[in-house]
Amino acid sequence: MKASDGIQWPEARELAERLVEEGDGSVLLVLMYGSRLWKTNPDLHSALDFVVIVDDYRSFFSGLARRGSLHRPVGLMTGLASILPPNVMAYTPDDGRGGIAKCLVIRQDDFTHAIGEAPPDHFVLGRMVQSVGIVWAVGASEEGWIQEQLSGAHGRVLDWVAPYIEGPFDAAELGHRLLEVCYQGEIRPESRGRAGRVFEAQAEHFSAALQPSLDAAVAAGTLIREGDRYVLSETSSVRAKRRSRDYFRRSKARSTLRWFKHVATFANWLPYLARKVERHTGRTIELTTLERKLPFIFLWPRAVQILMTKPRREMDT
Repeated sequence: MKASDGIQWPEARELAERLVEEGDGSVLLVLMYGSRLWKTNPDLHSALDFVVIVDDYRSFFSGLARRGSLHRPVGLMTGLASILPPNVMAYTPDDGRGGIAKCLVIRQDDFTHAIGEAPPDHFVLGRMVQSVGIVWAVGASEEGWIQEQLSGAHGRVLDWVAPYIEGPFDAAELGHRLLEVCYQGEIRPESRGRAGRVFEAQAEHFSAALQPSLDAAVAAGTLIREGDRYVLSETSSVRAKRRSRDYFRRSKARSTLRWFKHVATFANWLPYLARKVERHTGRTIELTTLERKLPFIFLWPRAVQILMTKPRREMDT
């Protein structure tokens, strides 16, 4: 995985290069993940999902603002960047004619913390242990750094998924379980079957990315190999399971709080969210005037109803 692989995604590469130019030299890496990369139910209007790793928040947002590509005040975006990072924003040059990207903007040190040995939650980590593409990198050292970071995150998957494992498993099945755990750790508008759909598109990725960690765990005595599958040498203790449940409760609370931050940083968040719900549930969402003008007051009943009646299976488009 290297930045030259970005030629596989010419639309993403072109949009990333424009974003980098407008970021005034503050962008270190642009990664792609999500439905457009995995081909899990995107449509013609689906945004590209970028992780934009920068060396300075203010420089990046100031650069976009000078070119008319930031639809929120620089001070607001910079101030919120260090609160529950990353900032989520829409990048839509030329009013979307130049492409549309949903960007998770995060400083390099915040990214390291978010996917490191003691992440505060799984918002970034849960996405970065999945299949990720390097669309653009400022240099070879940054490419090497991100590959090392992602490899380390893959190597630690067994540590936090172990309390949720029962019976023998292989690398792909470990990947499936981690997706289930991560999706349960966020309030999301997709169907209940989304984790399975995402896994099907990435089974080969999980087999390749997680196998080295299983081999290392066998060597360390944490796992026992049984044919082509593995079992834990010791089942997780009640204390470990409780600690893990508590962690994911905190993670879910932090993820939920981010929704309020997203509203502040993501321009036109309401139509974007409505279209996302339509794509994943097959329901047509017609927002009322009051829901559009005062969503925090009048949108809650509809949001609760959608979350309580999500379809079990992902809708095909």
